Amino acid sequence: MIGWTFARYLSARFLLIFAGVFVLNATMIYVVDLVELLRRSGNIQEVSVAQIAYLALLRAPSSSEQILPFCVLFAGMATFLVLSRKLELLIARAVGVSVWGFLLPPVAIAALLGVASAAGFNPLAISMDQRAALIELRIFGVNGVKSENAQQWIRQKSVDGEAFLKAEHMSSDGAMLTDDTAFIYGLSGEFDHRIRAPSARLLPGIWQFDSAQVTAPGDESFTAVNYLLATDLMAADVVRGSPRPDAIPLWDLPKTAADAEAAGFDGTGYVMQFQALLARPLYLVAMVLIAAAFSLRFFRFGGIEKMILAAVCTGFVLFAAVKFVGDLGGAGLLSPAVAAWSPAAVACAVGAFALLGQEDG
Repeated sequence: MIGWTFARYLSARFLLIFAGVFVLNATMIYVVDLVELLRRSGNIQEVSVAQIAYLALLRAPSSSEQILPFCVLFAGMATFLVLSRKLELLIARAVGVSVWGFLLPPVAIAALLGVASAAGFNPLAISMDQRAALIELRIFGVNGVKSENAQQWIRQKSVDGEAFLKAEHMSSDGAMLTDDTAFIYGLSGEFDHRIRAPSARLLPGIWQFDSAQVTAPGDESFTAVNYLLATDLMAADVVRGSPRPDAIPLWDLPKTAADAEAAGFDGTGYVMQFQALLARPLYLVAMVLIAAAFSLRFFRFGGIEKMILAAVCTGFVLFAAVKFVGDLGGAGLLSPAVAAWSPAAVACAVGAFALLGQEDG
């Protein structure tokens, strides 16, 4: 059994190395993004370097969150390699501490980091990224074009069925569309009619098309001074569009999924993201076990470089597996819970079996 003093020592060392690795990588991400934003804003006279630096700072946490598993992997490898190099690993084994004993502090810290990142850092990063998106829109415009003239597509479901609206121009508040075409599908899913109008206004509960030309299959087209189409959208929904699952904080994902299902859309992506965030502590624990499986060997045995390379490759394989299986879950081909939890659970099992082979085999 590991002592309290040694447990604190391992925990502090692991946390210190993790913080260093994370800050170093986050700084690199910030610098690269800053250089790219400065390049994009080179021809915009009214934008200062301070504004661009602030924008890059707001964007950095969202990108840094993606590298969190690798920071845990590298911190785990560095911690165990330092233990081995200083012969602390040998001394711990000599006094009867098993591999499971000195794995307990890093595993507990990794699990706590997973909880903290999912419950605290993730909402903070998303909030900062949303603020950055507004600033970026003001500076660079839609899709990098500083204009309200970018073509927009809007999808909605209402009591009249499903509709797809295409507008050549949209006002900044989303309440006015210009030169728009709407394709209306009935409740059965079959195409019902098309609406073309020079302008459309979003009013409470309806779209109002002015001087609309309505065409339906098998019928003659006609023109209506005002044509009304039911909608559940608000102006903010039109501007924001359908938010990406990774742009929704953990605490808002269940409600967002329920709202999407109630509106007739598929909420599987939001459920998948929610389960992925819940599974993050187990994912980070798997990274620690992978680091231990490849790093807990004595330096005098040699082959350390190969073991480090193998650990990094295994971490990348797990990362790719999480993304691939997550895509299957988001597409509805797998249960979101299974897709979110199974890669990390399998990796934990494989890492534990590898350590069992080294320790007791």
